[in-house]
Amino acid sequence: MNRKGILQGVAAYALWGFFPIYWKLLHDVPALQLLGHRIGWSFLLLLAVIWVTRQWADFRSTLNPRVFRIYSVAAILIGVNWLIYVWSVNAGFIVETSLGYFINPLLSVLMGVFFLRERLRAMQWLPVVLAAIGVTYLTIAYGRLPWIALSLAFSFGFYGLVKKLAPLGSLYGLTLETGILFLPALAYLGWAEADNTGAFLHSSVTANLLMIGAGVVTTIPLLLFASAARQIPLSTIGILQYLAPTIQFLIGVFIFKEEFDHSRLIGFGIVWLALIIFWVENYFGRRVPIEPIPELGEG
Repeated sequence: MNRKGILQGVAAYALWGFFPIYWKLLHDVPALQLLGHRIGWSFLLLLAVIWVTRQWADFRSTLNPRVFRIYSVAAILIGVNWLIYVWSVNAGFIVETSLGYFINPLLSVLMGVFFLRERLRAMQWLPVVLAAIGVTYLTIAYGRLPWIALSLAFSFGFYGLVKKLAPLGSLYGLTLETGILFLPALAYLGWAEADNTGAFLHSSVTANLLMIGAGVVTTIPLLLFASAARQIPLSTIGILQYLAPTIQFLIGVFIFKEEFDHSRLIGFGIVWLALIIFWVENYFGRRVPIEPIPELGEG
């Protein structure tokens, strides 16, 4: 197996896993402004990558009304996902965000069944049912529906579903998605500035650089993942994708000291058991696991 590809995949998911620390450094900036900066700087950086690598003509040739319609839906979904993620991290719900990305592959299985008419073997239903039990248990334990985890899982799951039908690769796709959101993001940031609530250039030098860097931290793991995906099997990528929520979970519990009591351990344990069964069944069933499109990573 390609060692370079594996290292690139590990690097991509590890960077996504450490995202909470990055966003925590900007906890004083409103989530909507962080989203605006992430979209804006990502779009400009991706355009620069396409321009420097002389892919501009090829990129333009892929654009047509059908492509715009597909990626407009994708843009809305990933924008919602990013907003919920950033807000949740800075509101102290890192552990719950990790739950969303743990259950996402199992949700993608259900989407494949209901929307793509894919069939599951009998044993493949067991982890899906277990995950539902785990979420139900956590709902009781939290005293509320774990809406953050479910919102992240559903938005990213539907995003993955749309991307399965989308014609562009990861670089062109994300460029178009951020491009579609660019003007609304710029308009919002302009309104915040006019309203004297804008954070950019009114914060510390470090905070300003981190807001600009939001584009870099979005683009670098994407490019690493895109390179890894060309070199290693999808089954390996499917396993690596759990690196990101695992790191997020550990960061939430051990660095930011979020609550993780016995009842939450039981709920998460049920979900983890479901994932173990899912992968073991796929291994012995000699099938490539059904997985979400992970090209943007978690958050």
